[in-house]
Amino acid sequence: MSYDFDQIIERRHSDSRKWNSYEEDVLPLSGAEMDFAPAEPIIRALYQRVDHRMFGYNMEPPELRNVVRERLHRLYGWQVSAEALAFLPGVVTGFNLACHAAASPGDGALVQTPVYPGILAAPANAGLVRHEMPLTCQTDGRYVIDFDAFESAFTDRTRIFVLCNPHNPVGRVFRREELERMAEICLRHDVVICSDEIYGDWVFSGNRHLPIASLDPEIAARTITLIGTSKSHNIPGLRCAVAIVENAELLERLLAYRQGLVPAVNAVEYTATLAAYREGQPWQDAVLRYLEANREFIAGYVNTQLPGVRMVRPEGSPVAWLDCRQAGIPGSPFHFFLQKARVALNDGGAYGPGGKGFVRLAFGCPRALLEKGLDRMKKALATL
Repeated sequence: MSYDFDQIIERRHSDSRKWNSYEEDVLPLSGAEMDFAPAEPIIRALYQRVDHRMFGYNMEPPELRNVVRERLHRLYGWQVSAEALAFLPGVVTGFNLACHAAASPGDGALVQTPVYPGILAAPANAGLVRHEMPLTCQTDGRYVIDFDAFESAFTDRTRIFVLCNPHNPVGRVFRREELERMAEICLRHDVVICSDEIYGDWVFSGNRHLPIASLDPEIAARTITLIGTSKSHNIPGLRCAVAIVENAELLERLLAYRQGLVPAVNAVEYTATLAAYREGQPWQDAVLRYLEANREFIAGYVNTQLPGVRMVRPEGSPVAWLDCRQAGIPGSPFHFFLQKARVALNDGGAYGPGGKGFVRLAFGCPRALLEKGLDRMKKALATL
């Protein structure tokens, strides 16, 4: 089946937050949602569900757990029980619940910066103290982990480490040896790992995603893994995430904190998720190829046409982390490109220490929009 990812779908006058947060002449290349129509099996399943015309209190589709389990085994050789799965209304909900389940107010939560703002906010939402371990940006722009600094960031009050892999925004897909070393340190400090793996399906050629919990049963017993279809199948408005927790006691604590506060996944969200996992792989494979071509286009453009801006190709996730520190931009590059280029990006400062002077560009869009935005940014830089 062929897919037309070059088609531009008008979203400006819809309820899209991405396309209606700025004035009409601003081109949004922000937010990690894509401007592509989802896979046809998802649309078809939603039509069928709506055509049923009944929306009472719902339960999860009986086949969904096995579909997820079979996928984990096929992709990673990871065998989990049906009882180890829980469905939540989004990954952000998941790592907030994890902070409550793994720690008590006043305890510490470790994060690696720069990182997704939702991860930065989660510890305080649970009354925890956020401990930060900066990733090391090498001279070539690639980020690595200083493991001495990683271990030094733990205190006797650290109870949870929130891992983002593939990492948002720097685009790293951590290797087995990196995951093993992080896990070993966490186990030695008796720390729970919450692994946000929402971008696990967005891994580019030459890289392989490996869930940290799949490395070893001892690691799995101390890990809450979060996955979902919202990013990989472009249905972020239909929030259904999967928490994989093989420690029954830890899972019970996680679910206890949702009582009366966190709603169940609704009927439409379950329908879309099941269709995505069961029939959406051909679309996902095709869009990943398109995104990889977009990544190559951006890298070539940024590194040759945007003076002073540097980009390292992300290993996973459809976002480019642009280093603007040598571009001579006065003040924030986010505000500069918004005001002078009329392009909305994500402000690197929002991603915590190490993000100042960077912007995040989301390239899950038709090539024509991407080229238009980059051309605007080039013209803006020429005015400096």
